[in-house]
Amino acid sequence: MRLFSELKIRDITFRNRIAVSPMCEYSSTDGFANDWHLVHLGSRAVGGAALVLTEATAVSPEGRISPQDLGLWKDEHIEMLARITRFIRCQGAVPGTQLAHAGRKGSTRRPWEKPAGAVPPSEGGWAPVAPSAIPFDSTYSMPAELDEKGIQKVIRDFAGAARRALEAGFQTIEIHGAHGYLISEFLSPHTNKRTDNWGGSFENRTRLLREVVSAVRRVWPERLPLFVRISSTDWVEGGWEIEQSVELAKRLKPLGVDLIDCSSGGVVAGANVPLGPGYQVPFAAAVRKGAGILTGAVGLITSGEQAEAILREEKADLVLLAREFLRHPYWPIAVAREAGQLIPWPAQYVRAAAEGTPIREPRE
Repeated sequence: MRLFSELKIRDITFRNRIAVSPMCEYSSTDGFANDWHLVHLGSRAVGGAALVLTEATAVSPEGRISPQDLGLWKDEHIEMLARITRFIRCQGAVPGTQLAHAGRKGSTRRPWEKPAGAVPPSEGGWAPVAPSAIPFDSTYSMPAELDEKGIQKVIRDFAGAARRALEAGFQTIEIHGAHGYLISEFLSPHTNKRTDNWGGSFENRTRLLREVVSAVRRVWPERLPLFVRISSTDWVEGGWEIEQSVELAKRLKPLGVDLIDCSSGGVVAGANVPLGPGYQVPFAAAVRKGAGILTGAVGLITSGEQAEAILREEKADLVLLAREFLRHPYWPIAVAREAGQLIPWPAQYVRAAAEGTPIREPRE
């Protein structure tokens, strides 16, 4: 199966084409990782994934989605994250982190908390920022429009978080430019109404992402992969579309981006998104073909056959799963076993392999 073939990007070799997509856990205090993150992320490495990405990790306190988000805005965050990356690596997986700024969708309650909506400063919230002073919807706070000084701080914050990610032992960074968070807000004409160098034209609206990529690459070693996640379309008329995503990918590749993680939506409240198995895969295929860059496919990918078809038909180079990994942490091992594939099992789990199932020598 192509699903279990290696993928080499720069100096990093991924043992297969399966990645754990970033999934917000809303389980941190002051941005610190803890035992929950160790078990959550570590178990997916044990389960056979090639790349294990953290949840959206805030580059600043005001860059969080909720007060309980993971962070990398201060050096004190490094120690526990380093423990997590060591464990992931010893299981044969690559530890990665998604660096993010929530923008106007920041300072909100966790999904399971009631009432939903914004967290006021009196309860630990903050004033969110955005390219333009337009709230996401009536339950979100009115964001402050970023000035030039604020934009430059955002760029520095991403670079600072990338430096800390390196110190923590991460081997891949993904810059979060999707789902209606800050970078995505700058890209979309629905959320960016600026008339300065950061808004208006395609060149100006993509400037923040390009500046962030360049700043991150200055501190992130050439030997290590750099991904960018984008919303390939806003799913609304007059918004960001796949053609712009292809052009953006062409601009990002020479700046040192290795793979575009092709998601969609999240920019405009109430957008009509046609959910279904693999509904975002065509975006990965279009960007891969149009920009000549590696892509990751996401979106209701649940079976080994489905993932294999995406790769075999050259629609993407990597598949990223989220909810299926919540249901089945050892999904890669299960898929490989069903397909009779030779993959290394953890030494502690080899005795669970059914008689006659091909396995390699256990990994240390």
